[in-house]
Amino acid sequence: MTKKRGRPTQSKIRQNIVELLYHIGYAYGYIISKKYQQVFPQVTQRVIYYHLRKGVELKEFEIYKVEQEKGEFSWGSTAEKTYYKLGATAQPKGDKRLKELLNKAD
Repeated sequence: MTKKRGRPTQSKIRQNIVELLYHIGYAYGYIISKKYQQVFPQVTQRVIYYHLRKGVELKEFEIYKVEQEKGEFSWGSTAEKTYYKLGATAQPKGDKRLKELLNKAD
C-alpha cells in the first residue's frame, strides 16, 4: 500500500467552520472568525481566512455574495465583504452542542 504524499486535505479547523456555517447559514470572514473564537480554541484570523480560501478550492464552501461597504476605514473608504456558505462537498455533522453554544454566545 502506497502512502499519499503531501498534506492531508482534511482539517479540524475547516470542519469546525463547516459546522459553524451549517448552523448560521452564511456569513462573511470576520463574523466567521469571531464566532469561531467564541466556541472553539482560538486561532488567528489569518488561519480562518486560509481555510475559507482552501475550502472554496475543495468545494466545501461557496462564495455566496460579495458586497462593497462604504465607510471610514484605516485603509480607505470601502471594504469588501465576501460571504461564504456551505458547498457541495461539505459534510456537516449537525452538532447540537455547537448550536447551543452559538445561542449562548449571541
